Amino acid sequence: MHPEPFALERFFAQHEFTASHLLSTSDCQGVKMADLLALAGDDLLERWRTLALGYTESQGLPDLREQVARTYESVAPAEVLVAAPEEAIFLAMNTLLEPGDRVVCTFPGYQSLYELALSIGCEVAYWQPAEAGDWHFEVERLGKLLDSNTKLVVWNFPHNPTGALPSQADYERMIDLASGADAWVFSDEMYRLLEPSPTTRLPAAVDRYERALSLSGMSKVYGLAGLRLGWVATHDRRLLEGMMALKDYTTICPPAPSELLALMALRAAEPIIEAHRERVAANVATAAGFFSRNTDVIRWIPPQAGTVCFPRLLEGGASQGPGSGAHGAAAFCERVLRDTGVLLLPSTVYGYGDSHFRLGLGRADFAAGLEALERYLAENRT
Repeated sequence: MHPEPFALERFFAQHEFTASHLLSTSDCQGVKMADLLALAGDDLLERWRTLALGYTESQGLPDLREQVARTYESVAPAEVLVAAPEEAIFLAMNTLLEPGDRVVCTFPGYQSLYELALSIGCEVAYWQPAEAGDWHFEVERLGKLLDSNTKLVVWNFPHNPTGALPSQADYERMIDLASGADAWVFSDEMYRLLEPSPTTRLPAAVDRYERALSLSGMSKVYGLAGLRLGWVATHDRRLLEGMMALKDYTTICPPAPSELLALMALRAAEPIIEAHRERVAANVATAAGFFSRNTDVIRWIPPQAGTVCFPRLLEGGASQGPGSGAHGAAAFCERVLRDTGVLLLPSTVYGYGDSHFRLGLGRADFAAGLEALERYLAENRT
């Protein structure tokens, strides 16, 4: 298999560690090691102090899998595979899919969710939202994309990059449609638990459908991207064993320090997640003020959940700035980075036109970065 270069990851590799303000990241503010250790009980602190850095169990630390299973309604520890989230996507796609299979996937989105299927030789159909309907993913459209040859349905909610979230009723219809087509479901739930209210939170797909896989991890919800750790949960033992066998050709086993730190975070999940929710809510309020003052150049649809939104540059907005010979979001983002150090992610990275950019709402310096962007807009209005 030869997947296309991962445009988003190549973009961040080039800019993420040199920009002054990261206004486009999708993770939450990184938790400091000292703060995480302060939340751990004496038993885990002792395990941390005496941790031996040898090989670990390939499926994942049993205590960690047990804690992960508790985040679901119907999952047993034996039904969890610990892996880096990107690795888990790779393992699932390459275990499930064969050349010629039909896959339906939400789009725009994280590239590996559909690119791996393409590289395997699958036919991929894209389920796209209606921007005019506040980025609503119409279930009727999903139904039209499914047919008797559909092997897999891939969705990601809360959605990256739009912040969209289906209603509970729509979600149940989505499950019914996948079941009716006898298709597998790969549910990317990396932003689940970051909803403004628990009443809007969707159930994990693995708790609603026997042929579903639920993906989650430590990077978005918990602010622990540096652990490079997540998991996939499924009730299908044969599928799980296939992924574990393939994992012998990737990382073989998880890193011992990351597993123990993840266990600490999961046991202290409530204060960690609540702090991130409060920060996202404050940043959404700050963003609302910014967009209300700049309606002539940018339009946004507030996110329903998660850490990102996907504003549109209006006609004339993308051409702002000195030396602005090129128009479009990509050129606009390039000029903003050059002149202010503010990093925005253009929609071209998603292969989704040249009119939008992703705004990340999970970082502590969000207000400072947005202020720098607003100064740039004010100074370069035509």
